[in-house]
Amino acid sequence: MPPARKRTRAYDPARTRAAVLAQFGQVRAAVRTLTPEQLALPTRLGDWTVRELVAHIGMALTAVDRLLEEPEPARPTARLTDWPAAIAADAPDIAATARSLAAQHPDPDPDARLAAAEERFTTRLDAHPGSRLLPTSAGALPLADYVVTRTVELVVHTDDLNAAVPGLDVPQDRQALAAATRLLADALALQAPGGSTEVRIPPYAVVQCVEGPRHTRGTPPNVVETDPLTWIRLATGRLAWKDAVDGAKVSASGERADLGGLLPILR
Repeated sequence: MPPARKRTRAYDPARTRAAVLAQFGQVRAAVRTLTPEQLALPTRLGDWTVRELVAHIGMALTAVDRLLEEPEPARPTARLTDWPAAIAADAPDIAATARSLAAQHPDPDPDARLAAAEERFTTRLDAHPGSRLLPTSAGALPLADYVVTRTVELVVHTDDLNAAVPGLDVPQDRQALAAATRLLADALALQAPGGSTEVRIPPYAVVQCVEGPRHTRGTPPNVVETDPLTWIRLATGRLAWKDAVDGAKVSASGERADLGGLLPILR
């Protein structure tokens, strides 16, 4: 008999929406302060500039509008945890669109485009139920689930923005960081099913993964623990596993606690 499928974590749609808008608002406030020279700075995302990164952050919200314009799928065909592994195929198109948008809006104040994206996002969510299916790269997902993926996009790229602009310190909304942490942790558990290793990311997530002997009580023999932002960086390839361990950003104990071969999850 095949093992039972783990129950999918539930997310409150109202709290997720509020988290997305809160994090997007933090980015907008920071973008208003950027000078033309700062917008032209390089980022850690290949040859993207800060201006192109900002354009891509706007796409995190406009993607909802674009998918709602597509015909609604007949039935769900994916789980929320399928999304992180599925978007790698879209990376070239995503990068090309970000560059195109940045080129179309070379003015020193990109906030107007972000404002329009935010307004359209809220209007569209007001007009559609969370059960409305979207044809995402992972498969057909409910709108409410897809909005959870927007927390990952915004948390990750807020961190990219902070890394690119010296002195910039855009805050991470607590609820957005929690949702992003949990989704990427659950995606790891889906990618490497098992119960031999416990991954702890306090205060937001604990998952078990990796094939092998399963512990039933007491302290598990294989434990990985880190903070949420370090986890986000590991899961998205911004930080290498070895560097995190060597820098004491991650505590890993046990013979099955090396997650280096399983990361990143989202590419």
